[in-house]
Amino acid sequence: MATKKSETVSMIDTFREFKETKNIDRTTLVSVLEESFRNVLAKIYGSDENFDVIVNPDKGDFEIYRNRIVVADGEVSDENKEIALTEARKIEPDYEIGEEASETVDFTKFGRRAILNLRQTLASKILELEHDSLYNKYKDRVGQIVSGEVYQVWKREVLIVDDENNELILPKSEQIPNDQYHKGETIRAIVLRVDNENNNPKIILSRTNSQFLERLLEAEVPEINDGLISIKRIARMPGERAKIAVESYDDRIDPVGACVGVKGSRVHGIVRELNNENIDVINYTSNIKLFIQRALSPANVSSININEEEHKAEVFLKPEEVSLAIGKGGLNIKLASMLTEYTIDVFREIADSEADEDIYLDEFADEVDQWVIDAIKGIGLDTAKQVINAPREMLIERADLEEETVDHLLDVLKAEFEQN
Repeated sequence: MATKKSETVSMIDTFREFKETKNIDRTTLVSVLEESFRNVLAKIYGSDENFDVIVNPDKGDFEIYRNRIVVADGEVSDENKEIALTEARKIEPDYEIGEEASETVDFTKFGRRAILNLRQTLASKILELEHDSLYNKYKDRVGQIVSGEVYQVWKREVLIVDDENNELILPKSEQIPNDQYHKGETIRAIVLRVDNENNNPKIILSRTNSQFLERLLEAEVPEINDGLISIKRIARMPGERAKIAVESYDDRIDPVGACVGVKGSRVHGIVRELNNENIDVINYTSNIKLFIQRALSPANVSSININEEEHKAEVFLKPEEVSLAIGKGGLNIKLASMLTEYTIDVFREIADSEADEDIYLDEFADEVDQWVIDAIKGIGLDTAKQVINAPREMLIERADLEEETVDHLLDVLKAEFEQN
C-alpha cells in the first residue's frame, strides 16, 4: 500500500508541475498531456486506439478508460481489444456479447517506471512547446526595444529575464563600455537577433547597435513617429559619441531642433540611457559636399574635393580648424566618415606662394627610405607640403606607419623648408 500511495502522490506532483506551465495555452497543454499518456499506454498495451484519455489540468487530475469488445469466454484473441464475457460482467453485470465494455484504468498500477516515463515524455514536450513559444514571441521583435530585469552578471554576458521569466542574453560585445549591471535592476536594449539552433532559441540583445539609438529617438520625438521627420543615417561609437542625420518633410519643422528639444530636453534622457554618449544631430542633404561639411561639425571647412567613384573626400581647413575636424582620438572624423560613407582626409590650407615652393617626395629618397615614401604616396600625398599640412594622426593611421617613422619624415621635410 505504501508504494501505491507514493506513486499516487508522484502523479499529483506531475500535474502540479505541468499545469502551471508558462506561455502555453490550456488547449495545447491538454493536448500534450493526453498525447503523453497515449505514448505510455501504447508502450504498455501495444496500441492506444481503444483508450479514452480525459485530462483536467485545472484540477490536476485525469481519467483513463479502456474500451474492449465483449466476446464469449475462451474466444479472446487480443486481450487489449477484447474481453471475455465473465470478465466484462465483473465490471457491469448486464454486459452482453458484442457490446463495448469500458473500464477505468488505474495508471498508478503500472509502477514507477511508467510514471517516470510519463514525466520524461511530458517534460520533453513541454520544453519543446516553451521553446516554440519563446521563438514565436521574439522572432518578429528583432530591432525593437525590450526591457527586463538583470538576473545574473557574468564576465562575458548578462542574463536578463522578461516579465514572463524568459531568459534573454546581453553579450559583452553588445554592452556599452563602462555600463554597470546589478542584479534586480531593469535595463533596456533592442532585440539584435533570435538564434534557434536545434529548436533551442537564444534571444540576443544589444545596446551598442545603431538601431537602439534610433528606437530611443523615435520614442522621444513624436514628429518621427508621425512621419514628419526621418532619421536618414546614424553613426555611433557606443558610450562616446554619435552623429545622426535627420530630414524634415514639413518646411515648418526644424528637424534638428525637434530632435534635440528645448534646451536639449529630448536628447538628455537618451544621453543618460547611453551612459553619457554625446549626440550630434545634423541636417541631412543629398549634396555630398555639404553633407560632409555638416558631418565634420564643429569644424568649419574651407573647401572639399570629391572622388565619387572611390567614395573619397579631401577636405581643406584653416590650421586652427584641423584639430576640431579630427576630434579627440580621431573620433569626429571617424564618425563623419561612417555617417557620410566617404573616406575623409583633412589637410591644412596651403597658400599659393607656399605651393609654388613645394618639392616632390621622391626628391628626399637619399634621406628617407623609399618604402616610406611609397606608403605616403599610396594615400595620395606626392609633395612635401602636402605631407607637412596633413594631420600627423592621419599619416600614421592611413599609411600604416610607426609614429617614429612619421616623425622622422616630418622632421626631414620641415628641415628642408627651414633651410630655404
